[in-house]
Amino acid sequence: MVAAGIRVEVRRGKNESSSALIRRFTRRAQGLGLVHEVRDRRYWQRTKSKNVNHKRALISKMRRERYDDLVKLGKIDPAARKTRGKR
Repeated sequence: MVAAGIRVEVRRGKNESSSALIRRFTRRAQGLGLVHEVRDRRYWQRTKSKNVNHKRALISKMRRERYDDLVKLGKIDPAARKTRGKR
């Protein structure tokens, strides 16, 4: 993992254009892996705690059991679920 405080410094040459300077800066940042690191962190989410994951698993299990019971009672058509969301 790249440290959070990496500095990239590029000094302008005597006869260097600003676009060439920006290109050199971009190449150096890519070489250090900064572009890749920033893109990885873009959608970073904190990991859920064990209790939160367990609670969510219990809720989904209860919902699944309730759905299965309703299917057995004939109140829900299981074929209708497969087409849900497709428009």
